[in-house]
Amino acid sequence: MKEKLLTGVAPSHPVEPRSGLLPYRVVKREVLRTPWWVPVGSVVLALLFCGLFIALNGKNPAAVYTAMFQGAFGSRYGWSETIVKSIPLLLCGLGVAVAYRMNVWNIGAEGQFIVGAIAATAVTIYFPGLPTVWSIPVMLLAGALAGAVWALCTAVPKVYFQVNELIGSLMLNYIALSLLDYFVFGPWKDPKGFNFPGTPMFKPGQQLLSFMGTRVHLGLVYALIAVGILAYLLYRSRWGYEWKLLGANPHAARYAGIPIRKHILLVMLISGGLAGVAGMSEVSGVAHRLMYGISPGYGYTAIIVACLGKLNPFGIILSSVLFGGMIVGGYSVQSLGLPSSMSMMIQGAVLFFLIGGEKVIRYRLERRR
Repeated sequence: MKEKLLTGVAPSHPVEPRSGLLPYRVVKREVLRTPWWVPVGSVVLALLFCGLFIALNGKNPAAVYTAMFQGAFGSRYGWSETIVKSIPLLLCGLGVAVAYRMNVWNIGAEGQFIVGAIAATAVTIYFPGLPTVWSIPVMLLAGALAGAVWALCTAVPKVYFQVNELIGSLMLNYIALSLLDYFVFGPWKDPKGFNFPGTPMFKPGQQLLSFMGTRVHLGLVYALIAVGILAYLLYRSRWGYEWKLLGANPHAARYAGIPIRKHILLVMLISGGLAGVAGMSEVSGVAHRLMYGISPGYGYTAIIVACLGKLNPFGIILSSVLFGGMIVGGYSVQSLGLPSSMSMMIQGAVLFFLIGGEKVIRYRLERRR
């Protein structure tokens, strides 16, 4: 009672500090739009942050970054290898983005990528006599279907049993990795491969066409077609409008009669199918066989690529090229005495500052009256 008389309110209610002590307060923004400088600033801050660690190792950060840039973009070979690494990142990033736009958190692109590669290889194993004109279309269809079905293994439990898609999709990644190990170390292992964990080499008719004497393959065309189709769906179709509404306010979407379950299943089918196409493109266009470690983490890196591109298909093109350049540039710094995995440190730092920037812009300072 004494406290109540002194403060004028009951003790259980907090007392707002006087404006003379704290002239500003933090207020959450009602309408949030991520400005362009957030992803750009995230990359810049990540480079500055990682530059500190490079300097602590006795290296000049400017020299290291110059070597990375020259290795990725300083030559025709560097550009071609950057594009090769960008193709799976672009396809997986598009798949991740279409799900994230509806707040369906699919982090299973890695597993969907792997099963797409497995399914495409199965066509070469079990249908070796397939005519050349049909080999690539059937492999492409098999990869897309496998990725889509693998994504449904996450979507169906979420829709009908309220299973968290983060946990489901993540655990399915490890199952896909186990399947890959089983096939390349077991029944599909090449008997003439000197005990190398991989399948026999694909025939020329089972390999994607490459361009201008480089390793850039037909998967780039698939990725650009996917960009155009997704851009139309997201910005010009009814589906895109409904996905945007579901991501912004699912309660309002339900009140408007939008079938939420149907759209969750649909976006996961698209998401997994794109990752499966990425797996097929990698195994048929680059490796020309299914082998252990076919993916160096493309599905996980694609999450950063999609977020950095602001879930925009055209923005994801730029971010996939940037991260493809980081991967290729990472090999160039080995001559300076640094490991190629340094590019992974930069990728992690970009994600860290990107998340931090997204959190910061959600709030603003307001002067107290």
